[in-house]
Amino acid sequence: MSVIITFVYKWMTNQSLMKDLKTELKTLQKQMKELRSHPEKMMRVQKQVMETNMKYMMQSFKPTLITFLPIIIIFGWFTANLAYEPLLPNQEFTVTAKMVRDAAGNITLTVPEGIVLVSEADQDIFDIPSFWGSKKIATWTLEGVQGTYLLEFEHDEVIQQKEVTIDYTKYAKVEEKYSSGIKSIKLGNNKAHPFNDFSIFGWNPGWFAVYILFSIFFSISLRKLMKIY
Repeated sequence: MSVIITFVYKWMTNQSLMKDLKTELKTLQKQMKELRSHPEKMMRVQKQVMETNMKYMMQSFKPTLITFLPIIIIFGWFTANLAYEPLLPNQEFTVTAKMVRDAAGNITLTVPEGIVLVSEADQDIFDIPSFWGSKKIATWTLEGVQGTYLLEFEHDEVIQQKEVTIDYTKYAKVEEKYSSGIKSIKLGNNKAHPFNDFSIFGWNPGWFAVYILFSIFFSISLRKLMKIY
């Protein structure tokens, strides 16, 4: 992605002009340091810096705009395929239904053939503390063989369905939102960590953080290598 973005940036900008603008910015910034004891003159130079910086930004705006949409689409694919670990065949996993604040009683989960309920099908709705106050949830433990299934949740005679995929390489959408007594249903997929147990001062970065770190490194390296301004 960094390679594509870098080439698009180079092809769609006037590199000669960008070089001149960058040189001008460095010169003006140097002048500002020298004029610290002359506020009025420094303000005039600062105005020039802002104007030159605006010209530089306008030059880079077009390639940024063109690459923005493909990046958003690719990020969507990353989220759907790389953000979580799959639910594996014959291994237990959880499903949690988040309820509206005034929900009460219990909620019933019905599973298709191929899925086994480890916990009871009927679960009481209970409160758990959260940062924004308490929230009401019901949780089940399940396991199943490889395949894609539809789970059915019934509360107050309203049924909501949630797709679940049990597979070694893919997973269904982890959380679905609804406009009923059931606010959302979330599968128990663990978040994916590209470096597994490796951590930086106790921080184990997810896919998005890894993408940001690598994109910064590759973008800076490629721009220097290709002498892009």
